[in-house]
Amino acid sequence: MKRRAFLGSVAALALARPAVASVEYPKVEVGTRLAFPQDHGAHPAYRTEWWYMTGWLRTASGEDLGFQVTFFRSRPPFDGAGKSAFAPTQVLLAHAALADPKLGRLRHDQRAARPALGLAGAREERTDCWIDDWRLVQEGAAYRTKIVAREFTLELDCTPQGAPLLQGEAGFSRKGPKPEQASHYYSRPQLAVKGRVGRGASSEAVVGHAWLDHEWSSTLMDERAAGWDWIGVNLDGGGALMAFRMRDRAGGVLYAGGTLALPGEAARMFSPDQVAFTSVREWRSPRTGVAYPVAMRVRATGREWTLEPLLDDQELDARASTGTVYWEGAVKCVEGGREAGRGYLELTGYWKPMRL
Repeated sequence: MKRRAFLGSVAALALARPAVASVEYPKVEVGTRLAFPQDHGAHPAYRTEWWYMTGWLRTASGEDLGFQVTFFRSRPPFDGAGKSAFAPTQVLLAHAALADPKLGRLRHDQRAARPALGLAGAREERTDCWIDDWRLVQEGAAYRTKIVAREFTLELDCTPQGAPLLQGEAGFSRKGPKPEQASHYYSRPQLAVKGRVGRGASSEAVVGHAWLDHEWSSTLMDERAAGWDWIGVNLDGGGALMAFRMRDRAGGVLYAGGTLALPGEAARMFSPDQVAFTSVREWRSPRTGVAYPVAMRVRATGREWTLEPLLDDQELDARASTGTVYWEGAVKCVEGGREAGRGYLELTGYWKPMRL
């Protein structure tokens, strides 16, 4: 849903002078028709937006790695237009991570910037987000990302295998009991990936599969919500599974949903009463003390999938950018005792309730 843990640094990036006018954000409304290629680009009038890519990579030696590249765009709740080229009318944030079983934890990094002087931005005509030398861009049919982080580098080409998968009702995705608690949301599952990964002084070729979510909204979370659990899985055979639940502060479920898309069939949308998440096993972070349900069982419309992490320690401390700590990890998906796919599991609001 990215999803996501994203807006805590807005206040730190704002100018010290008082705001001259508040912002009125557009609503996310059912019946809005998503159109491409323009909806691949940014929607700067909305309050928040993200492009969220996750995937599995394999090295030539057969080593499995997971990766995440996420760009967030936020429109602060005041109008700084006409004040200065540095006025924070938009804020860009980014997270990048590499799940490395040999290391036993995530390698991760984060950035935050205002789109001043061309040093950061998000274009409206296509996917093209950047902060300094971090970038996620559409070039032709492919998405390309280049990340130069403290502990690793990514240079990946990600090629779609089909049309965008519209989530919810034709791209209108409810996230709460009220109709206005929604986002415009589509996915690009089954991205074929090739490129290079650097760790320390070494760099090696990798191949794999990835999943991209693009989502924008002005009102997303119910005031009672603490956070969410979300999965995006590339199923063997070319299918795609997305499911989520919004949790309240007592651990109950406020809302849930998802989509199952299988080759040759119409995508099937899950209603809130058709989705159930159950913890199978918890892992407690030695750094924050937070317990996360890193192995999960997901049931929907008579089917059941079990998620097992590539490694338990995939906690991402993003307090320096988005002001939160969450778990974002590569997982294997098992159905009927056999591996059925690979994807990512996101767990937010376990450290502290999310505040958007």
